[in-house]
Amino acid sequence: MASFDVVVVGSANTDLISYVPRRPVGGETITGTAFETGFGGKGSNQCVMAAKLGSRTAMVAKLGDDSFGRDTLENYKTNGVNTDSVFITSEAATGVAPIAVDATGENSIIVVPGANNLLSVADVESVRDAITAARVVVCQHEIPLESTLAALQIAKDAGNVVSIFNPAPAQPPLPDAAFTLPDIFCVNETEAQLFSDVTITDEASAEAAARVILAKGPRTVLVTLGAKGAMVVEPDTAAVVVPVEVDDVTVVDTTGAGDAFIGALAHFLATGKVDRAEAIRRANIIAAHSVMSKGTQKSYKERKDLPETLFA
Repeated sequence: MASFDVVVVGSANTDLISYVPRRPVGGETITGTAFETGFGGKGSNQCVMAAKLGSRTAMVAKLGDDSFGRDTLENYKTNGVNTDSVFITSEAATGVAPIAVDATGENSIIVVPGANNLLSVADVESVRDAITAARVVVCQHEIPLESTLAALQIAKDAGNVVSIFNPAPAQPPLPDAAFTLPDIFCVNETEAQLFSDVTITDEASAEAAARVILAKGPRTVLVTLGAKGAMVVEPDTAAVVVPVEVDDVTVVDTTGAGDAFIGALAHFLATGKVDRAEAIRRANIIAAHSVMSKGTQKSYKERKDLPETLFA
């Protein structure tokens, strides 16, 4: 039996969130309406989302020896995330992400990686046992790529671990291994365009872009389509668009919605109770709920606050 349902190898940041009527243009200073801090980093978001849904989770990350790092470590523990594989360094500060959220809920983000950039291949290799003890391993592109590839290779070598690679923020070109190692290569429309050189204007062009990526090696390409849901593309089968089945979504803040989707997807895949399409359908619903509240991780609902039908 796996020791963990979901292990996430990735980033940890402190979010510095400003709410503004609109996002400023270059050289402009505007007055915001509110400010708050929160816990973020794509990896941390995905891990906490899975934990809130009930997964046994572990985080592989590197934090600075500072107040942001100590608070992040405590946040993991509060959310039930195993922290045995979280490293602390005095050589860099904990990562931060200043975020501007406008009146429509759309955001602009600057990421300062800090300690995330020091999570090394040696660090990842040292926690091999945690990675191979997982049902699902999730990686992103906010730590050194060689460390991400090391984690994906360990998962692949294990033979019974499903791996998800979310190459965000997108930094093409990627080496061949970034496409051949993961089971699921998950991108949004903008990222799909960058990795395929196909301009996406509709579902047909989204599928075309996904097919280009699929030819590079992953078993499954998953393209998130925002309010339209997510498209699944696999070899020798027609593309499937899984819609968002939530009525009356009032968008307050989209920050972290993509991470909520991936964390929820990892959770539902790890249960082994539903097929991939159903896991995606449920993850869509979880992500939709996240945009209706301010903040990143604090907008993620716990299992007890979600429809029980999602967990049947």
